[in-house]
Order: sequence, then structure tokens, then C-alpha cells
Amino acid sequence: MATAGALSPNDLDTKYSIKRAPTSKPPFSLSDIKKAIPPHCFQRSLIRSFSYLVFDLIISSILYYLATTYIPQLPHPLPYIVWPVYWFLQGCIFMGLWLIAHECGHHAFSDHVWVEDSIGFVLHSCLLTPYFSWKISHRRHHANTGSLQHDEVYVPKTKSKLASSSFYLDNPIGRSLTLLVKLTLGWYIYLTINAAGRPYDKFASHYDPRSPIFSDSERVLILMSDIGLITFSYMLYKVAMIQGFAWVFCVYGGALMVMNAFLVIITYLHHTHPSLPHYDDSEWNWIKGALSTVDRDYGVLNMVFHNITDTHVLHHLFSYIPHYHAMEATKAIRPILGEFYQSDSTPFFLALWRESKNCLFVEPDNEIDEKKKGIYWFKGQY
Repeated sequence: MATAGALSPNDLDTKYSIKRAPTSKPPFSLSDIKKAIPPHCFQRSLIRSFSYLVFDLIISSILYYLATTYIPQLPHPLPYIVWPVYWFLQGCIFMGLWLIAHECGHHAFSDHVWVEDSIGFVLHSCLLTPYFSWKISHRRHHANTGSLQHDEVYVPKTKSKLASSSFYLDNPIGRSLTLLVKLTLGWYIYLTINAAGRPYDKFASHYDPRSPIFSDSERVLILMSDIGLITFSYMLYKVAMIQGFAWVFCVYGGALMVMNAFLVIITYLHHTHPSLPHYDDSEWNWIKGALSTVDRDYGVLNMVFHNITDTHVLHHLFSYIPHYHAMEATKAIRPILGEFYQSDSTPFFLALWRESKNCLFVEPDNEIDEKKKGIYWFKGQY
């Protein structure tokens, strides 16, 4: 089984010794993989799904109570130290709640779509994410994963199409600044102008009902998403008028920034790895694309993030499996997938730096095999 092993910090400036994922036609079908998964893994339990939602909300409420009750009473300068700790912890819980809403969008929370859309809409709106807009574009990402022409997010560019500024920033200082922007503003830049997304003939935005991302029948849903965001933003504004903007940032804004950073890290690392191929239309098909992702290990945060991190390969094969069955299902399919299954246990903060350095653009290996010119691999400064 081909897996990408963890690298030490000393390996960050050396060339990868990672075996590439197979690009040949898999010797198994999607039906073969499904048969290996215990049937109960496909069953959704509304009660069980709700239990995870309620648990996350309880933990979030406890953190809020502790922070607002005790941090203001701490002597100077301790609040400046403890508030960031609260932001990290609450941001991780926010990420868990965001992922429950994401699961609603995949029909993995309940057998009732109206229940899922109601919960997902409220959760995502309260986390300043346009629920239906994201649900629609993310569904298309799952339908076109690994396609250079049709994937919706983290679509890599070839060297010839990469902006010249990317090469000027290809140094430790430039990469640090680039990562800083991605982790603080990257999520909203993507939603606003579709940065790192699929290129369209005209301006594309998750906030614009007229955007080419969406069909005519979907435009009213985009408008509903915008109304949800405007409504919650107005509520935040009214609270800020009473409590102050600093208070709103301390109890909500800082944690939201942590959540947004993790959202970018998780999605980026799932689809950016030197072992993963990308395909043009001459080579792409759905199952090859679905297998072009990698499971990552976030330690204890795997559970906090409802195992989206370490069961992402399964998620791209069967996105409607509830997260509480994902680990069992992943163990069941690994013997079937064999070397087609990719995982990497490198700590995410090391992997983030490593991939930002060594996965700058993609190029085909024409010089190796002219018949595989439709298969592209990440390249960078080794």
C-alpha cells in the first residue's frame, strides 16, 4: 500500500521521496468498494447526528461562559495571553460545527433534506458562510475532483499560466506572507472572487446570484444564502452597538478567524500533495479523480473535526456516509484500494509549509511518457 510517510523538519528543504499514486485504471469498481463497507455505515441517524451537534454547541457555550466570566477578571497582561487560547479552542469547535453543516449539504446528516438544509443554513450563516452557494459549488467539486478543466476549487495552474508574482514570492519570506494572507483572508477571497477556483468566462462569486457558478434554477438559493449572511451580520452589528466591537471580536471574531484558517488548511492539504495527480479531459474520469485526494492526520483534532481530516478519501467516494461511520468504512475499503489509497501522517503545520514550497504548479511528464501527457503532477522548488 502506497502511503506518504511523515517527514522531519530537516526534510522540508530536501526533495520528496514519495511514491506517486497510480494513474492507471483501477482494478476495482465503485460497486466493489461499496460492497466492502458494512451496510450500516450508510445509515443516517437523526438522533445520533443531532447528538454531535448538541455536544459541539454545549462545548462552545461552556467556552463562551468561561471566557466572558473569567478572562476580564485576570490581571494585566494575562488577558492578552488567554484570549488567543480561547480563540484557538473555540475556533476548533466552530470548525466542528461548520463541518456538521457541510455534512448537511452532503445529505449525510438525516434522511430528510429539509431538516439538513434548515440546520446547515442556520449553522453556516452564523459562521458567515453562504450555505447554498457553498453546497452547490462543493457538490460540483465532488463531481469533478482532480479535473484541471472542471474542478471547482484548488485548481492548480501549469507553470506557463502561473502569475509571475508567484515566482517572486517563491522564497521563505514570500511563502510566509502568502500563507498569512491565505490563512486570514483566503476563505473570503475565494468566496468573493473565486480565487483558486475554476476559471470562468466572466466574474464569478459565491455571493452573486448571477454568477456563472450557478444555474438559473439555483439563483434564488444564492439570494437566500446572502439574506442569511446579511441577517446574521446585522445581528452582530447590533450586539457590537451594545457591547462594543472589541467585545464581539474577542468572543466571536477571533475564533472565526481560527476556524477560517483551519478551513483553508484542511481543504488545501486534502488536494495538494506531490503524490496526487491531476488530469485534463483526455485522462480524467470520476473514480480516478475521487481517488486524487489524501487522508491527513491532525492528532486529537481529528475527532474535533469529526474525522473529515483522516477519512477524506472515503468522503470523496461516498460523501453521504455520516462522519460517525467514516473510520469504520475507511478501514473496510483500504484493502480494496491498496496502492490507490493515499495518506500522510506529517503534522499539518509542517505539511502546510512543505506543500506551499513544493507544490507550486503542475506539469505533465511528457519527457517520460508521451502517452501520459494528460496526467499532471505538482512541481516546485526542490
